[in-house]
Amino acid sequence: MNTERAESAVPRHFGPGRESFLAEVLSGLRKPQKELPPKYLYDERGSRLFEHICALDEYYIPRTEASIMQAHIEEMVELIGAGALLVEYGSGNCRKVRILLDHLHDPVAYLPVDISREQLAYVAQELAGDYPALEILPVCADYMSNFRLPEPARSFNHVVVYFPGSTIGNFDPITSEQFLRHIAAVCGLGGALLIGIDLKKDDSVLHRAYNDSEGVTAAFNLNLLKRINQELDGDFQPDWFEHCAFYNRDEGRIEMHLMSRREQDVHLDNATIHFAAGETIWTESSYKFDLDEFARLAAAAGFEVQQVWTDERRWFSVQYLVRSE
Repeated sequence: MNTERAESAVPRHFGPGRESFLAEVLSGLRKPQKELPPKYLYDERGSRLFEHICALDEYYIPRTEASIMQAHIEEMVELIGAGALLVEYGSGNCRKVRILLDHLHDPVAYLPVDISREQLAYVAQELAGDYPALEILPVCADYMSNFRLPEPARSFNHVVVYFPGSTIGNFDPITSEQFLRHIAAVCGLGGALLIGIDLKKDDSVLHRAYNDSEGVTAAFNLNLLKRINQELDGDFQPDWFEHCAFYNRDEGRIEMHLMSRREQDVHLDNATIHFAAGETIWTESSYKFDLDEFARLAAAAGFEVQQVWTDERRWFSVQYLVRSE
């Protein structure tokens, strides 16, 4: 790989700094229902733990989504067409996008956007080596924030955003619509969105997926407290908290919490945060959809569902949306 390509694969950094991290943590912990932004689950260790989660038998999402992609990839790339600028939000280890990159017709560039700078730098360099004809333009950012996407060297016909893994389910309904509107603006007229959507299913399947027998999801969740201690000089005792995840049927979402095992005080930046025994910190949600629900959400954000692919059990769907306005 030449020097010019190596430099292009260095992530542009728009990620939140320490002060933003601290402010969001303190704000969340002062709410009546304590909460922490799920984006902070993904530091370097958290990203590795999430990779482990994705390999677990109980966590069906990556395996099911991959099977749909593999079965229908030719239809997907025909819809995407030639000369696309491909943008992926929450790119992680970039494994999912490889099936697209292996089949797309003359893509102009690939822009992975992720909050984990260390992981992004590594995978961008790896992709630059594996796809030498493709311009890789990584961006380290919270994709919910405002930042400018880099311009590729070549002109492109249209923008296609890739948003796999049902990450859209991590947002509440209002935020989901707002974010889809943002994606619609990024796509522009003639653009499209290829998105993974987790579907509603038996509660027992969902419970196992977020409470795995190896305790990896618990370690992933508790790692957030360790990160706060390391980066913000907090004094959480992670052993005094336990992972708790359940399906809230009324709201149609998995809720992931950290529950205090005892009454305790935590100190952070001259603030004292009191926890009663059994009190929780809400760390993440994962909304599940039926196909009609998601179509209505997409329409409200300016998208039209052009194609839906599902697995045989209808546990998951991959959908191709086009700008409708």
